[in-house]
Amino acid sequence: MRLRFLGIIPNTPDTDSPTIWLDEDSGDLLIQSYRATEEEVKACQEIGSIPGHSTEVPDHEVIIRLPQVMRRYLPAPDSE
Repeated sequence: MRLRFLGIIPNTPDTDSPTIWLDEDSGDLLIQSYRATEEEVKACQEIGSIPGHSTEVPDHEVIIRLPQVMRRYLPAPDSE
């Protein structure tokens, strides 16, 4: 896996560091950020996604909160 560092939340203290990386082989993003609260997860489950799709979060997944300031580090989609 070839990771490229994209950014860290500005002025972050050493122990509070939302960070984002790009897997250059797959194009996937790896995001270290704040875990969503139980209230936020419940709100996501209430909204749902597509009809018939489970709203439960599997053990191997997690809902994270990406601070707005971190959006600047999201790469633009490739042009087709």
